[in-house]
Amino acid sequence: MKLQNNPGARTFFEFLDVPLTSRVRWALVALAVLIGLSYLFPLWRISMVAPQYPKGLWLDIFSWKLVGGHEGRDLDEINILNHYIGMKRIDRYELVDLNWLPIAYGGLALLLLRAALLGSVRTLVDMTVLSAYVCTFAFGRFVWMLYKFGHELDPTAPMDVEPFTPALIGSKQIANFTTSSWPLPGAWLLGVFFGGLVLVTLLALRDGRRSAQTRALAAQSS
Repeated sequence: MKLQNNPGARTFFEFLDVPLTSRVRWALVALAVLIGLSYLFPLWRISMVAPQYPKGLWLDIFSWKLVGGHEGRDLDEINILNHYIGMKRIDRYELVDLNWLPIAYGGLALLLLRAALLGSVRTLVDMTVLSAYVCTFAFGRFVWMLYKFGHELDPTAPMDVEPFTPALIGSKQIANFTTSSWPLPGAWLLGVFFGGLVLVTLLALRDGRRSAQTRALAAQSS
């Protein structure tokens, strides 16, 4: 009760309930479109180059599927190589984390559209916190997945390789292979989405505070 009776606290809670401005609403629609576009592009590429593979092998990871280079043949070749060092086969069954990504990002897009239609500053703050959690969790699971693939090696494999963590960003030498891992347009779109959401939230907080202060001054003068 004391907090609610404090003028500063009242202003704070009031501006959280200020409706979003038109420019913020349209910005949220644009951000939802970015999430939708991320489905069309791969999130990450993992590639391998060695003397016996001068053209390299590569694998693109989408939020909902895996695509091997050279019309899909690279994925089969990568799995053959992984078998020799005791690494698990890379397929959709092993990458179960991809199962929830489309649902999570689709949910975020729907919530953004709902916020654009009905939201207040408070709604936008909640969306930013939720988006930060989803993006951080997805990236963390990707790091954990790479760690497991490189450390849960079959001890009876034909080749004995020390456990390793594949490169997350950049290149790394593993045996006679140079492996590289880089974000692709799908990940960049999601990065722009989150950065844009933070900026839009800061803008909405500023607009909401000004609106609440204006109403508070008007109430005092009346």
